[in-house]
Amino acid sequence: MRVVLTGFEPFGGEQTNPSWDAVRQVVPTGYELVVAELPCSFEESIPTLRALLVEHAPDVVICVGQAGGRAAITPERVAINLDDARIPDNAGAQPIDVPVVAGGPAAYFTTLPVKACVAALAEADIPASVSHTAGTFVCNHVFYGLMHWVATERPDVRAGFVHVPYAPEQGHPDKPSLPIATMAKALNLIITTTLTTPTDLPTTAGTLH
Repeated sequence: MRVVLTGFEPFGGEQTNPSWDAVRQVVPTGYELVVAELPCSFEESIPTLRALLVEHAPDVVICVGQAGGRAAITPERVAINLDDARIPDNAGAQPIDVPVVAGGPAAYFTTLPVKACVAALAEADIPASVSHTAGTFVCNHVFYGLMHWVATERPDVRAGFVHVPYAPEQGHPDKPSLPIATMAKALNLIITTTLTTPTDLPTTAGTLH
């Protein structure tokens, strides 16, 4: 089984991004792993991801992003068709109230077994919870673009998005954080759980209208 796992480049003035740092440390157990860093750019992120997916034809795709302020690993359940940026992306773009895909459905469900993933992380003493909002910045933009690709081109692919907290070395002592090694372990557990567990939802690439 081939898995594509992505993280993001640093953004918002940070020197590192724990999503990419953790992705690079994942040691695959029983699957083939392709890792890549995505640009924190509304314009470039989805084309970069799509080229990666076309090249590698994965069975599972998991994109990972930073959610500073969260205290746990949070698999995302739903991507919404909305870009509404609080800050500019790394290219200076700041879309407000713009659809990710014009004419696309309001939202897509993940096809990862998010509750089973959270249970697996809890069993490993890694803080985790299901999230029902991936925000409206580049993380959600990529998540929606990924699920739109699954729904329209590759419904056999399991796919979704996971947010990770700050890492301690980012220097936010007033915010929750987790070690990069813990994040990497969590991502491997999410992958192995996905490969062995049906989705929580009744449809493949299900939509919310």
